[in-house]
Amino acid sequence: MTDPRGFLKFPRRPVPPRPVEERLNDWDEVYAGQALLPLVSEQADRCMDCGIPFCHSGCPLGNLIPEWNAYAARGDWRAAADRLHATNNFPEFTGRLCPAPCEAACVLALNADPVTIKNVEEAIADQIWERGYAAPHPPERLSGKSVAVIGSGPAGLAAAQQLTRIGHTVVVYERADRVGGLLRYGIPAFKMAKRHLDRRIEQMRAEGTKFRTGVDVGSDLDAAELRRRHDAVVIAVGATEQRELPVPGRELHGIHQAMDYLPLANRVVEGDYAAPPVTAEGRHVVIVGGGDTGSDCLGTALRQGAASVVQLDINPEPGDARPDREPWPVYPKVYRISHAHEEARGREGTDPRVFSSATLHFEGTAAGQVCALCLTEVEPTARRPRPETERVIPAELVLLALGFSGPERDSGLIRQLGLTLDQRGNFARDGDFAAEAVRPAGRTAPTGPDGVFVAGDAGRGQSLVVWAIAEGRATAAAADRYLTGSTALPAPIGPRDRPLVA
Repeated sequence: MTDPRGFLKFPRRPVPPRPVEERLNDWDEVYAGQALLPLVSEQADRCMDCGIPFCHSGCPLGNLIPEWNAYAARGDWRAAADRLHATNNFPEFTGRLCPAPCEAACVLALNADPVTIKNVEEAIADQIWERGYAAPHPPERLSGKSVAVIGSGPAGLAAAQQLTRIGHTVVVYERADRVGGLLRYGIPAFKMAKRHLDRRIEQMRAEGTKFRTGVDVGSDLDAAELRRRHDAVVIAVGATEQRELPVPGRELHGIHQAMDYLPLANRVVEGDYAAPPVTAEGRHVVIVGGGDTGSDCLGTALRQGAASVVQLDINPEPGDARPDREPWPVYPKVYRISHAHEEARGREGTDPRVFSSATLHFEGTAAGQVCALCLTEVEPTARRPRPETERVIPAELVLLALGFSGPERDSGLIRQLGLTLDQRGNFARDGDFAAEAVRPAGRTAPTGPDGVFVAGDAGRGQSLVVWAIAEGRATAAAADRYLTGSTALPAPIGPRDRPLVA
C-alpha cells in the first residue's frame, strides 16, 4: 500500500505544463518534455488505499486506481502497467484526454485536494512504452469466427483489440484515410501527439487485427453485404451528426463547423497540407460553444495566429466551489481553466469566454463574408434573451462547437442493416449491446439484425473517451458471447449505465 500518512505529508502538486509562450509556438503536447518523475511517485503516495475506493465508481472502466497508485509510489512500473492494462486498453489516451471524473470521486476530495490520478495514469502509460511493457498479445489459437468493426475511434479500437486477443479474426473499417477516428483528426496534436495512436495501431496489427481505411461502410461498401461476410458486426461510428445554429446569416462564408475546421489543422501536422485551407491567422475568431471541442478550437486558433478569439458559452459562469446540488462523488460543474483558456488568458490577460450568451445573427460584407456576430445575454435557466443586452463583436471566422446529436442520419447503415434510432437520436440497442430494428406490425418487441452490435457514442451519444473504451470492451464481451455461447472478456458497463449523478 501507499504511505498511510502520505496525504498528510504531501500537498497536491499536479505536473506543470510547459510555459504558455513556449507552447503557443509549436504543436507539441502541453506537457512535452516535462519531467513526470519523481513528482508523480510522490503524488501517488497521497492515495489513502480506501476501504471503498470511490474512484472506481467515478471511472466507467473500473480502473484499479489504488493498486497502480501503490506500485507507482514504489517505482514498480511493471506491476503498475499490469494493473492499468487489466482494465484499460489505451491508458495513454485516457491519461491525456479524459477529464478525470475519478479525481472528483476521490475520497480525499471530501475535504481536501484529490490525488493527481490523471498525472499518475499518464506517467504509468509512458513507462509502459519506455520500458517495453506493451508487447503484442496475439491469440494462442483462432476461433474460426470473423468480426467486422465499423469505425476506428476509441470504442472501435477497444472492441477490435479485445476480440482479436480472444481469437476472432477482426477487420476494422474506417472511412478516413488514416485509422483513429476523432482521435486522429478531431483531437489536436497539442492534446495528444499522434505517435501514441500510431504505436497502438502497430501493436494491434502485430496481434492480428486488420485495418481497411478509405472505406465508408454504407456508401462505398454495402453494410448488409459486410454482415454476410462476417459472423458478427460491431458498429462504432461515433456520434458525428453536428448540431446547427439556425440564425440569420448562417449562410455567410467564414462560418464553419468545428469538426470541419479541426481536421484541417491536424492534417497540416500530419504533413498533408503546407497550410490549412481554413485558418484563423490574422482574423477575429468567435467560437460558439463552451465545451471541450470549443476549447480545442481555441487552442488551435491561437497557434494559427488569430488576431483575437472569443468563446461564447450559453451556460452561466460556474462557481469555484462544488455546488450543494452536485455533492461528492459526482463530477461537479465548477469553474475550470483548460490549457487553451490559460493560453488565451496569458496573451490577452482575460478569460476568452463570454458566459450566459447566445448568438442572435451574423452580419456580412457585400461579398458574402461574415464580418460580425450579434450576441445577447441570456437568462440562466430559461435561456431567453435579456432585453437591451445585444451587442456586436467582430467575427471574421466563426467556429460552431455545439456538440453532436447522435450518428449521422443519412448513413446507409440505417437502411442497409434495418437499424432504428432511440428517443435521443442514437442507434437503438438492447441490454446486451445488440442493435434493434424497427418493431414489425403485431410484434411486442423490436427485432434487430442478427449479430450486429452497437458500441460507443453511436449508441450512447457523445461522451468521454473513457466511456468509449469501456463501451468497446463491454460490446466485445457481448459479441464474443454471441459467437461462442460464453465469454471470458470483461464487461465493465452496460448500455444503460450513466455517469454518477446526485
